[in-house]
Amino acid sequence: MKTLYDVQQLLKKYGIFVHVGKRIWDIELMALELDNIDKAGLIDKHDYLVAKLILKHEHEIEEQNQKDGKNE
Repeated sequence: MKTLYDVQQLLKKYGIFVHVGKRIWDIELMALELDNIDKAGLIDKHDYLVAKLILKHEHEIEEQNQKDGKNE
């Protein structure tokens, strides 16, 4: 798992499809859903941690893009 797309595919395995309409909101909702899957004990800890790191990285990129005025 290396990209946001990979995280989306992981979530689809659990029947979770996320599309809120704004990329940063999608990333935040995916992180919440991952937390719920982990709390339920359904996901391998390694997959969970890798996915969370990917989402954190993507979220930071989106925040920087918003500060730079790229995603208004």
